[in-house]
Amino acid sequence: MSGLTIKDVTKAFGAHKAVNNVNLTVPHGQFVCLLGPSGCGKTTLLRMIAGLEEPTEGQIVLDGQDITGVPTHKRNLGMVFQSLALFPHLSVGDNIAYPLRIRGVAKSEQKARAEELLKLIHLPGFADRPVAKLSGGQRQRVAIARALALSPKLFLLDEPMSALDAKLRESMQVELRQLQQRLGVTTFVVTHDQREAMTMADLVVVMGEGRIRQAASPMEIYRKPADAFVADFIGVTNLLDASADSAGRVSVLGQVIPGLAMPAGMTKGSVSIRPEDVRLGKTGGDAITGTVTFVRDLGSNIETYLEVNGQTIIAVSTPRERLDVNAGDKVGITLPAENCVVVKGN
Repeated sequence: MSGLTIKDVTKAFGAHKAVNNVNLTVPHGQFVCLLGPSGCGKTTLLRMIAGLEEPTEGQIVLDGQDITGVPTHKRNLGMVFQSLALFPHLSVGDNIAYPLRIRGVAKSEQKARAEELLKLIHLPGFADRPVAKLSGGQRQRVAIARALALSPKLFLLDEPMSALDAKLRESMQVELRQLQQRLGVTTFVVTHDQREAMTMADLVVVMGEGRIRQAASPMEIYRKPADAFVADFIGVTNLLDASADSAGRVSVLGQVIPGLAMPAGMTKGSVSIRPEDVRLGKTGGDAITGTVTFVRDLGSNIETYLEVNGQTIIAVSTPRERLDVNAGDKVGITLPAENCVVVKGN
């Protein structure tokens, strides 16, 4: 089968399981982001894919071949480390050509490949420059080019943009995604940056406590989180305690949400609804009555904070939709059923 398959993989350090029974199948050519908080196991999983760590249990299969015990240098992969790990004493061209040099490729081929990759990363003519003379974004591109020098089957990046400033990081995210699409190489990026994952990935793998909590497209992760952990970790959401009434309808803050049913087998859980989906208006009817505690005008949108029975609800609206309210005002809050997701707790 073409692509990467991770089967029942566990990595234990003593009694601690950094990665716990992970299963994942990634078709060839996909861009995957391993996303999660610090200590969730995402870097350990990437290192096992790279062959830098050996699984305690399980298999890693690439294009039908079990590579679990195959050394890193025989896995046909390219990797960009968080530190970039460029050689300061070598020129840009020699850094890019280094993987070819240690495999005995002719110098003329090394030079041609380096020049080809420099064009690909939009740095033509930089071959003879010292690495120390490059900007942060340029060094990032050189590290990417070096990792791609051997046309790898897998391209692995560990928090590659964490050291860049916000504006450069965003531009590099777009460049990296466009480069991956042109080359069609299966790519894994470790990140704790939700925006980075949502911007670049075909598949977002959310990890928590060594396990995969959800693996899906960015939009499915955002709109249909698998549990409260994913809902709370991805973006901003309102997580409200929910219970089922005698008819199986979902009740939140003492009010039934019309059209929303509790999933089979659940009597309690949480309702996740994004701030941009919360509707504010007059009190009464099916609306939940809340008290405005704070209004923040950000120009492009307005955040309204409300309190209901000790719980905080955030609503986001555009200036055109803005309700003229101030702290202390009573407001009707509507949670449309089509925008609500009932999830289990952590």
